[in-house]
Amino acid sequence: MNGSGLLEEAKQALSLIFSGIDAQVKENLRRVLTAFRQHRIGTHHFAGVSGYGHDDLGRQALDRVFADVMGAEAAAVRVQFVSGTHAIACALYGVLRPGDEMLAVAGAPYDTLEEVIGLRGESQGSLKDFGVEYRQLELTPVGTIDWQTLSQAVRPQTRLVLIQRSCGYSWRPSLSIADIEKIIVLVKQQNPNTICFVDNCYGEFVDTQEPTAVGADLIAGSLIKNPGGTIVTAGGYVAGRADLVEMATCRLTAPGVGSSGGATFDQNRLLFQGLFLAPQMVGEAMKGNHLTAYVFEHLGYPVNPSPLAARRDVIQAVKLGSPEKLIACCRAIQQHSPIGSYLDPIPAGMPGYESQLIMAGGTFIDGSTSEFSADGPLREPYILFCQGGTHWTHVAIALEAAIAAVGAATK
Repeated sequence: MNGSGLLEEAKQALSLIFSGIDAQVKENLRRVLTAFRQHRIGTHHFAGVSGYGHDDLGRQALDRVFADVMGAEAAAVRVQFVSGTHAIACALYGVLRPGDEMLAVAGAPYDTLEEVIGLRGESQGSLKDFGVEYRQLELTPVGTIDWQTLSQAVRPQTRLVLIQRSCGYSWRPSLSIADIEKIIVLVKQQNPNTICFVDNCYGEFVDTQEPTAVGADLIAGSLIKNPGGTIVTAGGYVAGRADLVEMATCRLTAPGVGSSGGATFDQNRLLFQGLFLAPQMVGEAMKGNHLTAYVFEHLGYPVNPSPLAARRDVIQAVKLGSPEKLIACCRAIQQHSPIGSYLDPIPAGMPGYESQLIMAGGTFIDGSTSEFSADGPLREPYILFCQGGTHWTHVAIALEAAIAAVGAATK
């Protein structure tokens, strides 16, 4: 069967799942609209201020709206966060102190956090440099949380538990909201004072609740991922307990300034509109994930998650097994991107990552993973990670080309 026929088969097989995603989008959008209505958002909130950013009414209102949407006490949505990793780092540096222990409960952290923690790199001010201890719980042989070990893992000095929601560049299943809630319950049973912090990147609006709604003390993420709705130009957020959000923003700005500073550079309208669009954009990305999984599984490649499995983030992994196939697939996707279709992706190093990466990202916002993109580290077993998508039909067009490219690389 050719690529076009396989995609048509996939669309028919996934019709009920697509309907379920539409219902979830509606529920999440209703939550967003309710928050906009309760905080009386109007066009006057689109105006920005300059300089220090004092008394930015739009920014203050957006923080309150975002907190309500996330089920949190408080939130800080800032264009000054340069990435999700930066928002996460501000949260960690804001909360942790010398002598504290951070415990990662879902195996190894995402590559870009390794230098923040101090697992790689030297003398750049990592948490390790400041005397913060780090420990991680390994996953079970099948890649799931080791619940038995976790039930006894928290120590008196364990100030913070790191819960990475997404799989990152690994083959483990991403965590569901139910998984995150179970982790939090187990942690709090051992030490109620331990902070449960969730790296929420790629997970926003994939479920009808966020981690803060099920007990997480603090979460962080990027605005050029899910909550930016594919139109926000830069930034990130932290949300959760009000005192912890303030501690994180004190690391973004300065102690005493915290969340009261930071001009939004006339970006308020995009920030509000991106949040409004986010549930729909995430729904489209989820449909694209299902399509990708269905097609590649039928071509004989291992996929994670499986085609009919519920989504836990907007990432679809495909184990291609060779560098040639990984490169060919990314090149085909780049050629069917709206921006930079004429570019030829090649493997290269990237700041924060240990391995060389091949990346297809012909996106309107540079580096945006809420728009359709694909990448993977050049290391065994050569896994392609597809994410995002403004509409699943674009994913289908790119997939048709990717199928042909992988087939040619096989010969």
